Amino acid sequence: MAMASWSSAIYSERQVMLQVQVFCRKKDRNRDNFHPYKVIEITPPPRNLGIRCFPSNLQCGESVTIEGQAYTISAVTHRYQLRKGKYEPSEKRLDVLSTGRYILNLYLESLLEQS
Repeated sequence: MAMASWSSAIYSERQVMLQVQVFCRKKDRNRDNFHPYKVIEITPPPRNLGIRCFPSNLQCGESVTIEGQAYTISAVTHRYQLRKGKYEPSEKRLDVLSTGRYILNLYLESLLEQS
């Protein structure tokens, strides 16, 4: 499970800066190898589903449940950043579709191939 802490600093009346820190509980992280992922539903328009903790071995086509709704993973992205001559992980992202939409896309792709 993910825990989030929010802190904000106001620079002026029109400009607000928010910082979000997400931590996986230490017992979850050590026991089942859970890591935080930024989750985006890619059905137009894209919708941010927040930062969630999932196992590190997720693959495309797997199902995940977020707030009681089933989603299917469409893409898993790991981004790295060069710091002091070494590449360090900077972001893990899951692109998901609702399970119904994912199945519909597969069906439409098969129809396209058959024609």
